[in-house]
Amino acid sequence: MATQLSFDPARSAILCMDYQAGIVSIYVKDQDMPARAASVLNQARRSGMAVIYVQVGFRPKFPEINPRNPLLSSIKNSAQHQKLFTGPAGAIDTSVAPEGDDIIVTKHRVSAFAGTDLDMILRAKDIDTLILFGISTSGVVLSTVRHAADADYRLIVIKDCCADQDPAVHACLVDKVFPRQATVVSAGEFLDASQSR
Repeated sequence: MATQLSFDPARSAILCMDYQAGIVSIYVKDQDMPARAASVLNQARRSGMAVIYVQVGFRPKFPEINPRNPLLSSIKNSAQHQKLFTGPAGAIDTSVAPEGDDIIVTKHRVSAFAGTDLDMILRAKDIDTLILFGISTSGVVLSTVRHAADADYRLIVIKDCCADQDPAVHACLVDKVFPRQATVVSAGEFLDASQSR
């Protein structure tokens, strides 16, 4: 049964999260996924939606990372991990490159909201609906969905533009966890809904 999608593009934003070249190269096993994500972003632009990229970034010597944070301190303590967030590997993947008036938000934590000005930008634009996807499903997507739901945003997750290193975890999140707080759809369902407006 197809999911019925209804949203106002003028009050919606699409979030493309952590689609950085190094992260894409590690997490994305479905070679069609970046093209799907690009088609979603292009349709969002044509529909007049705000397009917002969220990327991970740190200052030199990583002053944002506390040693008590086990996930992030593994970056600070590993030259190999640090390379994922600098130079070409840290840049947004060329398959989904920002265009024109697209907005880029840099974060230093897992959630797109923690310590960023994302919420301020969304409220300044009078956005009440977030259409989102990212890498990884159990990282930025989960953390951002939880925060956004608590902040009373209406949420749509595009499941086949998300990836996780553990396919079972991805499936559990998109099939069982996210539907409690978001409408979960495929890229095709999103495209059909937005093109029929």
